[in-house]
Amino acid sequence: MAYRAVYCYAWDLAEAGVGSVADDLRARHINTITLAASYHAGKFIRPKGRTGKVYFPEDGTVYFRTTAERYDEIRPAANSIMAQRDVLAEVCETSGLAANAWLVLMHNSRLGAAHPEATVTNAFGDSYVYSLCPSAPAARAYAVALCADVTDNYAVDGISLETPGFLPYAHGYHHEFALLRQNVWLDNLLGLCFCQHCRAGAAGAGIDAERLQGDVRRWVDDYLASELDFTDDMAAAFWLADAVLDSDLGRFLRWRCEVVSSLVAEIRTAVRDDATVSVIPSVARPTGGAWYEGSDLAGLARAAGTIEACFYEPSVSRIEGDLWDIRRRLNGAGRLRGILRPGHPDLATRADVIAAVAALDAGGVEDIAFYNYGHLRQASLDWMGDALAALER
Repeated sequence: MAYRAVYCYAWDLAEAGVGSVADDLRARHINTITLAASYHAGKFIRPKGRTGKVYFPEDGTVYFRTTAERYDEIRPAANSIMAQRDVLAEVCETSGLAANAWLVLMHNSRLGAAHPEATVTNAFGDSYVYSLCPSAPAARAYAVALCADVTDNYAVDGISLETPGFLPYAHGYHHEFALLRQNVWLDNLLGLCFCQHCRAGAAGAGIDAERLQGDVRRWVDDYLASELDFTDDMAAAFWLADAVLDSDLGRFLRWRCEVVSSLVAEIRTAVRDDATVSVIPSVARPTGGAWYEGSDLAGLARAAGTIEACFYEPSVSRIEGDLWDIRRRLNGAGRLRGILRPGHPDLATRADVIAAVAALDAGGVEDIAFYNYGHLRQASLDWMGDALAALER
């Protein structure tokens, strides 16, 4: 049976009632709830909210009952909702719907602030508390334990892994601000991790990480001391030239992909054998930019079994282009799922949603999910149902 899922938050299901939401989703040809079982912070408008319209989730918490002895240095923090109810357990017990656990792994400001030694650290030694480093043994152990914990203790069909890799510089923290123009060259240099674990791992792979760190510091220092503001096309060209022509930088970026794929392989080995493991590879649009986060699509597909790609695009033609490129990069490795957003800023009309679902299906993507129940207006849910119904005709 094809995966037809909707991403959901525990607070939305707790407020509306799991049974009521389940009835709503089944009527729209949905067979799976993909529930956030580990999540970061946010500020969300809830069109269907009953007790309020703007919600601030507790930062970096989990929405399932964890087993304390599984964890070592880094331990998950339970969300306060767990004191009243276990929404994931309720979803697992709901008739006619499968449960899939959505786990945000390395994007966790609460845990990063508590464990700065396990975070991404830039060339200047600045710790990015919003981003645990996938090279850090403590962060890797936490991620593996979290995934095994939820699959061993809950009757979930599988897990969807978000942020298993290196987050970009411009993603993930409150009130990001700079009184200078940002550009891809500067952001990508500032996003590189030179923590002790990355330096040691890269050196073990024959990469001169110390030299590279020094160069990055010098380049950024010189740029910030100048009066220059690179235009987008210039910055992109400069970054491409550095990545291709600086042998240590190019090898360092490829080595990061090996780090992330190996972590996902550890997770796949640790979780229950019959549970699916899918990877949401990137926050980048289009998905081809995922490599910067350490996401080699084919490598992740071989490690996990499934890529769950975000087709967050405003037109069907862009979705088709992204799908073509993802297929090319996978080259037959693993299975491919697709996630769509049936509303602003992506698919703005019923016809758009129907056409996007049809395009994924025509491109061989049978497994389709939608993001996110609590964020969507009722009309968007209707469009989602109409699009899936059209596939069944």
